[in-house]
Amino acid sequence: MSPRDPLATLLRCLALETLDADLYLGDPGPGEGRLFGGMVAAQSAIAAGLTVPADRAMHSLHAYFLRPGRHDVPIRFVVHRIRDGRSFTTRRVVAHQAGEAIFNLAASFAVPEEGIDHQDPAPQAPPPEQCEDWEVARARLLGGDASNFPRESAAEVRIAETYRPNEPGPAHQMIWLRLRGTPPEDPLLHTALLVYLTDRTLASTAARPHGLPWGKRLTASLDHAVWIHRPVRLDGRWLLYASESPAAHAARGIIFGGIFQDGVRIASVAQEALIRVRK
Repeated sequence: MSPRDPLATLLRCLALETLDADLYLGDPGPGEGRLFGGMVAAQSAIAAGLTVPADRAMHSLHAYFLRPGRHDVPIRFVVHRIRDGRSFTTRRVVAHQAGEAIFNLAASFAVPEEGIDHQDPAPQAPPPEQCEDWEVARARLLGGDASNFPRESAAEVRIAETYRPNEPGPAHQMIWLRLRGTPPEDPLLHTALLVYLTDRTLASTAARPHGLPWGKRLTASLDHAVWIHRPVRLDGRWLLYASESPAAHAARGIIFGGIFQDGVRIASVAQEALIRVRK
């Protein structure tokens, strides 16, 4: 595996080791500083799914980030089998690192069935080819060499709206997302990868009205919820991620998001984020 293949690194981290019944071990992957919350969320989704029959797909998860994760210690995932019903299966996962719980997830799986079907129209956005790369924009803002910025993320992110991060603006934004490659054909893996992507850029949406760009704020995800409306297939097509933050108070902002693929809403997201002004 090439050290510069970020998708291969991510897939390796999602290939959990089975230690015992309902007990798994995961590699947090390389990096510095606090572990990306989307990583432990995606690994927890894998751990939950490994204990569920293959004919049931995850349709929702609700999670709390309890402590910052680290890159230098493996993560142990303990799965609790809460319920196995005829239509729905419920699992709880607690992720431990260095003897402490860092993440708590509740996930629900369901048997596919026919039923009601509707959605609001997808928002209009310029095509991703016309949008600036998120990492390049951040490197430029922080004074780095944007032209030589390394592509270390497994996902490519494009900014789909005009954004002047040093100026207060509306509490909403749109981005384009896609993996830097195509993962193996595994429905649980594709679902976990989508969960990984949902933790991108949400805190920045809540920071926009306050003119707090990268480097001027300290942020952390507090809790996170994802509802998956349709089967997930991350096959190189772009995902449009639209988010808005209707309220914030006491250094906490709430953000709601919708993810669209070819105009179809495949998932909805909600998150509360801690946002502090850097002294």
